[in-house]
Amino acid sequence: MRKVAVAGLAAALGVTLAGCGGSDGGSDGGKSTVTMWMYPVIDDQAKSKAFWDKVEKDFEAKNTGIDVKIEQQPWDGRQQKVTAALASKKGFDLVLLGPDQIPQYVKQGTVAPVDDAVAADKASFRPNALNALSVDGKLYGVPIYQTITAPIWNKKLLDDAGVTEVPKTWDEVLAAAPKLAAKKTPILLYPGAPETSLNLSFYPILWANGGSVFAADGKKAAFNGPEGVKSLQFLLDLQKAGGLPANAATLANVIEGSPLAQGKIAMYHAAAPIGATQLGAGVGEENVVVGGPIEGAKKVAFGIPGGIVLAKASKVADAAKKFAAYVGSAEVATQLATESGYFTARTDASPASASPLAKEFEKSLEFAFPGDTHPAARQVMTALAPEIQSALQGKKTAQQALDDAAKLVDDQLATAG
Repeated sequence: MRKVAVAGLAAALGVTLAGCGGSDGGSDGGKSTVTMWMYPVIDDQAKSKAFWDKVEKDFEAKNTGIDVKIEQQPWDGRQQKVTAALASKKGFDLVLLGPDQIPQYVKQGTVAPVDDAVAADKASFRPNALNALSVDGKLYGVPIYQTITAPIWNKKLLDDAGVTEVPKTWDEVLAAAPKLAAKKTPILLYPGAPETSLNLSFYPILWANGGSVFAADGKKAAFNGPEGVKSLQFLLDLQKAGGLPANAATLANVIEGSPLAQGKIAMYHAAAPIGATQLGAGVGEENVVVGGPIEGAKKVAFGIPGGIVLAKASKVADAAKKFAAYVGSAEVATQLATESGYFTARTDASPASASPLAKEFEKSLEFAFPGDTHPAARQVMTALAPEIQSALQGKKTAQQALDDAAKLVDDQLATAG
């Protein structure tokens, strides 16, 4: 069933793929031609083009037998285009993917392991980055950058409410909530809008409490277990204590211009570094504190590596892996981190120009967790998010909401096989 659907999608997008100038893994004048699809890791389009043009030129100067073509792609429609390209065996040799996308392609047999591409430098990569891009003990992506999230706090609001220490645990957050509520200030910007990734809302709380989205065998939901119920009940208790904004059920995780940046909410628990900058622009940099992962049973910070993935159909696999290794090298990783604002996935590479706020975020890298990587991870979010929203709107208890979502997810997983 899945193979038929993918083939149909590939046919439907055939014109798009041809327009991408994809590679068939051939050669040009005796050279191996390697095509890589890259995405806007560097936000500024001109800077992105200049950076990748230089990477391409520098690599080719050192590897005269390999011709590299780096094709800039938009984030929009990425999943469909990559799936279609892999199914049709046309479009690219290498592509940038995240941990949540890789398992489905491994299951479909359209991507190949790249362990040998990092073998020489394996000890220099962050273990959690390598683990995040691995499936069944095999590495399917060469890490080229690492994202991380952390709590960002408005310290002035805490001080005004008489909270002298920045809360470090979820119990401390709940205990501080009434003090801020007395000042008509919610403690937590919780983005409950269903379109918000649960990796940036509910899941960090679930993981901190020792819970997981899937059962160990991946065949059933686990988020409705005791840890999940505790996590959602925590949000409901926090809401009852005045710790959430009134519109939490429909709030998005946007910092700039939000009540958080307006000085009306004290904290967001899963912010990216740009969020801290945006908060500082709104309330004053002197009032911004970047905290460590808020602890429950353990400390967990959502963060994912970007990995260069090899198409199994590539006819120039050796040359492609050589280029992937170069992009993941300390030299290029440092330059990419400098230009993109992300962190490196290596312990031996860090941009010297990192800001004080960025250095605070960097402390959370050791707790980086990519989420529950599973072929159905994104579909599960679609089923679970509306149920969490229902609980926040007072329509269901924590247990009811999670059980209803779990039933739907279990049915989906059973159908998918």
